[in-house]
Amino acid sequence: MTMADLSIIVPVKDEEEAIGPFLARVVPLLESFDDPVAQSFEILFVDDGSSDTTLEVIRKANAADRRIRGISLSRNFGKEAALSAGIDAADGKAVVPMDVDLQDPPEALREMVAKWRDGYDVVYGVRDNRETDTLPKRLTADLYYRAHNWLSDDKIPEHAGDFRLLDRRVVDVIRQMPERNRFMKGLFAWAGFRQAAVSYHREERKVGTTKYNYWKLWRLAVDGITSASTVPLRVWSYLGAFVALGALGYAIYIIIVALTSGINVPGYASLMVAVLFLGGLQLLSLGVLGEYIGRILIEAKGRPLYVIRERIGEG
Repeated sequence: MTMADLSIIVPVKDEEEAIGPFLARVVPLLESFDDPVAQSFEILFVDDGSSDTTLEVIRKANAADRRIRGISLSRNFGKEAALSAGIDAADGKAVVPMDVDLQDPPEALREMVAKWRDGYDVVYGVRDNRETDTLPKRLTADLYYRAHNWLSDDKIPEHAGDFRLLDRRVVDVIRQMPERNRFMKGLFAWAGFRQAAVSYHREERKVGTTKYNYWKLWRLAVDGITSASTVPLRVWSYLGAFVALGALGYAIYIIIVALTSGINVPGYASLMVAVLFLGGLQLLSLGVLGEYIGRILIEAKGRPLYVIRERIGEG
């Protein structure tokens, strides 16, 4: 099998209806490119444990066009693991992760390839609007990007998703990263290299439904912050020191009052407030420690990031 120059990585789960429209829009677009690298392409679907006929649709697409390949994982490992599996298997000089829902317009690939030709190693897409998202999602997304970049040294571009072009040099660096708790945007940022942005208008999803709910987004946000920063751990040292100084100051105050005015029996309400406040802080700090310890446990096990059940279009 001749290696392609451009690899399009598409993680999918229960997307039997979306694959056809995706190929109908992306394949003619790539074939129309003037750049020979973009014309020599492969589209690699990563089936992340689908329960519908997604895998069969990929097989039929491969039978009709050998440039379309597929990987089937043994179960649902999550999008970050599926994306990693695709990056590991991609052959191209440039690799582009894309979502099958076409909310990130494939037409932006033209400008991405052009900037790559200008010498940029990473060209990431930036959404110039979030009108397709609900108001709570827009607000929380904006808050998350700011919090992540404030806490972490690895700054991720605001409102940039996984849709980006990666030079082979960047791909090789990412493939060397062994961690199991994957936050791909953070890994892309950590890799460095010359980067440029391409702005695009995010479209409505026309086929299928999103697989991300608020709980999964929250877990991804926690993974992103804990994998990129130890500030949440350090902040409890500072907060503990602040509370200790406050307690010392209050003890000195009580001693002075006792010496000057006699001993005054403290009230029940103030005692309960102090106990509940400090108890809450302790439980919260234990929760933060637990998040990091849980990730240490996962890394220590050393299990594979994903397991491939079947390869479609190999060899």
